[in-house]
Amino acid sequence: MNPPARDPGRRIRDTLDRLDRDVDAWFATADPAGLPYLMPLSFLWDGEAMLVSTSRTNPTARFLEATGRVRVALGLTRDVVLIHGELREVIPSAELPAEVGDAFAAKAGFDPREQGGSYPYYRIVPLHVQAWREVNELAGRDIMLDGKWLDVT
Repeated sequence: MNPPARDPGRRIRDTLDRLDRDVDAWFATADPAGLPYLMPLSFLWDGEAMLVSTSRTNPTARFLEATGRVRVALGLTRDVVLIHGELREVIPSAELPAEVGDAFAAKAGFDPREQGGSYPYYRIVPLHVQAWREVNELAGRDIMLDGKWLDVT
């Protein structure tokens, strides 16, 4: 028997908690022709966007820069957060504020700034977010639309 479905407010709070505490997620990009590429990356959530870093030669970086679109999956298949996001900014590692770079390195256990500038940072803003655990949460799984968290008051 499945646990009771969470209300939308609980799903939003749980998702924000995951964004704060989870270290890694699956990032799916595609080339302009639609060929998909999936890669795990560490991220830092700043309350509005996910910050990731990968080698500029990596397909994830190339496809993200070419299309500006990404899908991100957090969690297990029975407790998933699915994010459709948009690239808003590419930040060269030398231009990233030190406190942000330090926070990223502390969370990820990896400091892209030590890679000699070949690892820029990508600021990804969520536009559409879904969260569900079991089949009883499929209805109402949308918790963000058009970049706005749903009003659950």
